[in-house]
Amino acid sequence: MLQLYSLRPWISTRNSESDLCSSSKRKSRLHSNRRVPISTFNLDNFAVKRRGNWKTSSGIIWRKLDPSMKIKISSKVKCNLSPMDSKNCSQDCGAKLLMASLCSHLVVKLIQLNSMNAVMELVQKSFYHTVRTIGASNLPFACMSNSLGKPTPLQLDVSLPSFQDIRWSFARLVYLFNIQLERNVATFFIVLLVACFSFVIIGGFLFFKLRGSSQSLEDCFWEAWACLCSSSTHLKQRTRIERVIGFVLAIWGILFYSRLLSTMTEQFRNNMYRLREGAQMQVLETDHIIICGVNSRLSFVLKQLNKYHEFAVRLGTATARRQRILLLSDLPRKQMDKVADNIAKDLNHIDILTKSCSLSLTKSFERAAANKARAIIILPTKEDRYEVDSDAFLSVLALQPLPLMASVPTIVEVSSSNTCELLKSISGLKVEPVENVASKLFVQCSRQKGLIKIYKHLLNYRKNVFNLCNFPHLAGLSYKELRRGFQEAVVCGLYRNGRVYFHPNDAEILEEADKVLFIGPVHGTKKPQLSYPHVFEENDDSINNVETIKQNSEFLNGALGATRERLKNIVKRPKRSDSKAPDWCVGPTERVLVLGWRPDVVEMIEEYDNYLGPGSVLEILSDVPLDARLKAFKLAGHGKLKNIRVSHRVGNPMEYNTLEETIINIQKSSKKEVDIPFSIAVVSDKEWKVGDPSRADKNSAYSLLLAENICGKLGVKAQNLVAEVVDSKLGKQITRIRPSLTYIAAEEVMSLVTAQVAENVELNDVWKDILNAEGDEIYVKDISLYMKQGENASFYELSERANLRREIAIGYVKNNKKFINPIPKLEPLSLELNDSLIVISELEGEQPVVM
Repeated sequence: MLQLYSLRPWISTRNSESDLCSSSKRKSRLHSNRRVPISTFNLDNFAVKRRGNWKTSSGIIWRKLDPSMKIKISSKVKCNLSPMDSKNCSQDCGAKLLMASLCSHLVVKLIQLNSMNAVMELVQKSFYHTVRTIGASNLPFACMSNSLGKPTPLQLDVSLPSFQDIRWSFARLVYLFNIQLERNVATFFIVLLVACFSFVIIGGFLFFKLRGSSQSLEDCFWEAWACLCSSSTHLKQRTRIERVIGFVLAIWGILFYSRLLSTMTEQFRNNMYRLREGAQMQVLETDHIIICGVNSRLSFVLKQLNKYHEFAVRLGTATARRQRILLLSDLPRKQMDKVADNIAKDLNHIDILTKSCSLSLTKSFERAAANKARAIIILPTKEDRYEVDSDAFLSVLALQPLPLMASVPTIVEVSSSNTCELLKSISGLKVEPVENVASKLFVQCSRQKGLIKIYKHLLNYRKNVFNLCNFPHLAGLSYKELRRGFQEAVVCGLYRNGRVYFHPNDAEILEEADKVLFIGPVHGTKKPQLSYPHVFEENDDSINNVETIKQNSEFLNGALGATRERLKNIVKRPKRSDSKAPDWCVGPTERVLVLGWRPDVVEMIEEYDNYLGPGSVLEILSDVPLDARLKAFKLAGHGKLKNIRVSHRVGNPMEYNTLEETIINIQKSSKKEVDIPFSIAVVSDKEWKVGDPSRADKNSAYSLLLAENICGKLGVKAQNLVAEVVDSKLGKQITRIRPSLTYIAAEEVMSLVTAQVAENVELNDVWKDILNAEGDEIYVKDISLYMKQGENASFYELSERANLRREIAIGYVKNNKKFINPIPKLEPLSLELNDSLIVISELEGEQPVVM
């Protein structure tokens, strides 16, 4: 049975006195309430789930009931009334019925509410589970709500940092500021300005706070600025606090201006340093020449460019009074300026600008205005041949991205012909590779005395040089008429379709696009004219008329008929062969002693093999170990030698006993063959070039003089005593003291060739043919091959005889003096049989002239 208890105030009207009762009286009234049995409840399947307690507003506590509970309430209600309560019976019955109805209604409501809460709880759990599943796979912070995906707590220390940490943080801030200050000095200037304006603002607000409405905020700011700018302004302040503020602002103003002045000075110094280095400076030049790299040959290149511009100014073809030369290198600019100043002391026709930068970056050439340059020359800066070619290739690749580079000739010095082909294959550039054949040139000049002087003559703009000129008005003439017509120049061949032909057929017809290769002075805008023995008046244009030329040619043919009959008996040379000697005559057998060693001596050995005959011996004396020499031979990868035998000796060529023993051994090995010529050639040893560049020249000169002294004491006749030098001045001093000695500045000749190609890129093919053993070369031959004893021939007649031997006579040597392009050419020369004729020929062999 469920008993319900009811309080009195629920069923009776409360008196006004009850509102004033104390808590003790309320308790007594509560315990005095009467228990009334209302009804009996029959509960089936009653189950109470203790899930919690509900507390009603009336203070009654009820247990939670399960929604499945079934309640049967009996309608029988027993009321036992005492006689004392008879008068209130009707009231008590009504109250009891009301109470029972209220309780029944409340129980039903609780059951409905519990059912709805259970359904809502189920929906909430399902929704929560769905959201959590989706968020765990998609949301970036799903692990915050996913218990399975929650990361391990970081266990951060939220305690205050220690003094060491604060000190390190401050030092780190200063460190970052110093890094930024090192990159840009203007950073400190910005910090000073920010600090300055901060002090002005703070001081202005303090003045405004102290003075109140007596002064505007703008005037307070201005007075704070005045205290900072002028230190005497703080003396005008009236109160103590204002004087302190003014004093602080004045002190900061002094510090600010001192630091500002030092910062501006440092920024100016930094800008000047960048200008001196030139790395960030943009060059605003046109028609300038860019030279990349600094080496021992730079001075010769600059001198050659200076001579060329001097003649260009005289001839009126120069675009400026002085030619601008921009020197690029990865060396420090101070070092570059020092080198340039030493070289440019006597160069009055060029201005040298220097710029320190990387030669493998496109930005460097862009800042150098490479696409507006007249020419670009890339010089080697390394000794190793592979590094030379790789550096040159990288520099050319850096030029490729620049626009309009197809019209700027790029002259590159390389060490092999394979690299030349590789550089020419780069599209978008006008590359003219110049192969460094200094070692081969040394061999040529060491075998022909005076040949080095002829090369220098042909590379000196003040004298006769190679020229290429187009004569469109002479198109239709034969090469024979053209060759005989120029009296002020020596015609050497034709330049057609990018190739040089030194020996064209006399019947070859000159085309309009052809260029004539001739030796003569720099012509400039004035081209050489055709002239014949007829006498013409000045400014007579008929001299270049085709009909007049043919008439004069017929006259010359008749006048020289007797000479042609005599020249018919001359033995003509065969076609070009693989050897430099003719087919019926082998090369001369010689013994050569080479003092010194460097890797390109291998090329010298091959060049000797091209000129010398079978049985020749070449012995090398140097400090370099044999393993290093054999390694150089393997790296070169050249074929087997045909005519010479090479032997090696290890020793110091500057030591008297070692050199004497070597010369004696060579003489003993060839006692029976007394007539074999003997030559000594001194090359710059690899060890001599380390350090001071002049050291190699000094050691070469000393070794040569020592060898001459030993040969004189031993009675050994040396046909040629030559030494390789870099400084021509030292070589001239040696030859002045010892006329029998010869110096060869092969590096200087190569530098002059490079500079000449920079002015006229078409001459690259000319010099390539002349300096290589495979093409035509310059020889000094005995005059007896072209004339008889007592004959007084003119240079014109000697040229015709040389032409029958497929040779080009360009001058002669008389009394040890050379004459290139002699004028006039029809006058007798009165040559002796001990004189020589200078010719351009394919072969070296001597051919007797049969009269």
